[in-house]
Amino acid sequence: MSVTAPAGRVTSAPPERWKPAGPRAQFAVLTGRSLRGLVADRRLVVLTLVQPLILLVIFSQVFGSMASPDRFPAGVSYIDYLMPAILVTSGITSAVGSGAELIRDMDNGVLVRFRSLPVGLHWILVARAVTDVLRTTAQTALLLVCATLFFGFEPAGGVLGVAGALVLALLVITSLTWVFIALGTWVRSARIMQSVSGLALFPLMFASSAYVPLDALPVWLRAVAVVNPVSYAVDATRELALGWSPGGDVLGAVATSLLVMAVAVWAAVAGFRRPLTR
Repeated sequence: MSVTAPAGRVTSAPPERWKPAGPRAQFAVLTGRSLRGLVADRRLVVLTLVQPLILLVIFSQVFGSMASPDRFPAGVSYIDYLMPAILVTSGITSAVGSGAELIRDMDNGVLVRFRSLPVGLHWILVARAVTDVLRTTAQTALLLVCATLFFGFEPAGGVLGVAGALVLALLVITSLTWVFIALGTWVRSARIMQSVSGLALFPLMFASSAYVPLDALPVWLRAVAVVNPVSYAVDATRELALGWSPGGDVLGAVATSLLVMAVAVWAAVAGFRRPLTR
């Protein structure tokens, strides 16, 4: 295209300046990419949904058959006692996988290409976290449906109590997701990440009040469970689901999760901005 100058000279119009995509578009595109990768393999989708159900069956039937009613609160069945804990602990496994997925993107060269584009690096991490939290939400919703239909889950807190427990569990899981994403940005090794995750996963899940009351644990293990943050998250979730008077556990779990999330987000962005070469 050309224009005529006042003096009669013909000049070219300046080219239109290219503008990069805005934050909303970047978030939508990157999250859509992660979601498509999550559902691309139907076998993986089935395994992702079935794994928590297997844990529910094992814990409810094996532990439930050995659980002594004297050890648990009066009038509370084991499945009602267990399910709030399952909401939290099943999400820990998904949170561990967040860091592993990020490292896989680092290894296959996808992030190298992203770094050459006008994309905010923090949106890559946000998309990863949102995708994994959505996956966990689907898992926990399916767990609640199956526990209600097949295992007699009917807590005293009713629908509102269970909804509150679910929201709190997802908040805790989101904070843990960011912790493992931050760990992945700094470790950048699938083998080391797997080893660290294994060391963290089992103590967090089993050395806590998730499956049995603290009084039922040996003295040395009880001391570990008392300082385990998962115990406080599980206790707060259990208070909401069972309709108990919410004390400081709920507020403490919310405040701690938000604080941990803020620190983990900062650490993840700082680690992710480093050069990809190890």
